[in-house]
Amino acid sequence: MTHILPLNVLAAGGLLFAFEESTIAGKLILAVLLIGSIFSWSVMITKMRVVRFARKQSAQFRKAFRKDRQPLRLFETNARFTGSPLFNVYRAGCEEMTYQLLGSTEVDETFRARLGDADKITPAQMGAAHAAMERAVGETALKLESQMILLASAVSGAPFLGLLGTVWGVMDTFTDVAIAGSPNIATMAPGVSGALITTVMSLCVAIPAMFGYNFLVTSIRGIIVEMDNFAAELASLFEHRYVDHGVRAAEFRR
Repeated sequence: MTHILPLNVLAAGGLLFAFEESTIAGKLILAVLLIGSIFSWSVMITKMRVVRFARKQSAQFRKAFRKDRQPLRLFETNARFTGSPLFNVYRAGCEEMTYQLLGSTEVDETFRARLGDADKITPAQMGAAHAAMERAVGETALKLESQMILLASAVSGAPFLGLLGTVWGVMDTFTDVAIAGSPNIATMAPGVSGALITTVMSLCVAIPAMFGYNFLVTSIRGIIVEMDNFAAELASLFEHRYVDHGVRAAEFRR
């Protein structure tokens, strides 16, 4: 039987016709791909907003931090830069440094006086502050990278689902042709068209997810590098101001 495509189907590129000719298995795969597309787009949009906000907050924090060479000043004033990865590292380092210097992380009206009277710490105690900042970098990186597995799965899995639907549909088409005993283009074309729509849909899912994944991975890696660099900068300031390097020299002489 010859299929005559209506004008509106032709205008739509035959996608509606291909969907109508798709098998039940093909339509199930299309439904799975549609759900995957919704999840991947939601992850991309959410993560891009998070990355953009994190960069904005980190820029504001860096500007405020470098106004004063006293590394604990923002911690003393209880400043907040919600969403800034650099601030997470800063707060973790300051809490540990304050604990090593004063024996507690409490900030009150006597904080500055107590800090001025505090003895310098040993290099071993400084190692605890280093470890706290490293933990903060790792925890923040994990939060930034959360749900990225969904994008990676969309990039790698969607084409295989589409291929499965296409192969399955072509197999059914050849089976129907063999049963009908009339191998001609008019008989095969609808089935092949219905089979190919799963590949088209899978590429529509995988291609945007690939670009979004690459952009987000690059952006998140850049933020992680910024956190590592800031942790090194903060540690250097702490060492110059609060660490008694004479202890290290005495240990070396022994």
